[in-house]
Formats: sequence, C-alpha cells, structure tokens
Amino acid sequence: MRSKRLCLAVLIIILGLLSRKVAFLPAALGDALWASTVFLAWGIVFPRLSGKWLALLALVSSWLVEFSQLLTWDWLVELRATTIGHLLLGQGFLVSDLIAYALGIAGMWGLENFLYKKKTD
Repeated sequence: MRSKRLCLAVLIIILGLLSRKVAFLPAALGDALWASTVFLAWGIVFPRLSGKWLALLALVSSWLVEFSQLLTWDWLVELRATTIGHLLLGQGFLVSDLIAYALGIAGMWGLENFLYKKKTD
C-alpha cells in the first residue's frame, strides 16, 4: 500500500503544481490536491491506520498549517518566502482553504475506499 500511495502522491503533486499554471483552474483545486497529498503522506508513515484516522490526521495537520499562516514570526515569514516554504506552508490565511482541504481529504479517502476496498466475494 505504501508504494501505491507514494506513486499517487507523486502524481498528485505534479497535478497540483500544474494546477497553479493553468489559469482557468480554480486555486482551490491546488489546495484540495495539497491536502490529499497530506492524507497520502500520513498513510505512508502509518500504513496500518484506517482511512478515518488518516483523514483526521490530515485534516488536523493541514488546518494547523493554514492557521500557522496567521503567525508573523520573522523566521516563519522568511521560510514562507522560499519556494519550498511557500509550497509546504502556504502564505496568507483563508477560510476557503480550510474548506478545500476538507474536500481534498474527503475525496482522497473516498478514492482509496473505491480503489482498494477489500473484496468479500
């Protein structure tokens, strides 16, 4: 399952980066994809955790990152000014991002359930 999640995460990261380059795609799509990658990352770290716990971990951690954008500590502002810092930590708190994160995580949880549901036939 780890390798499937890793491959999916790489694909989603590429799609997320491309979503910022295509003007007609809403910014919320990139935010949802970012949060779905957080879900997958937790699944790679804790492969035996159920989807609901992965979703909860992903939601809490992504929301913490979003709320951290309200902090204006010099070192944190400087970190966010770097490319990697901006990609990982974002910049500028938006409530709409919290909604996009929740939707992205729910979508990834649903996709995993659909793709990897154990057959009981």
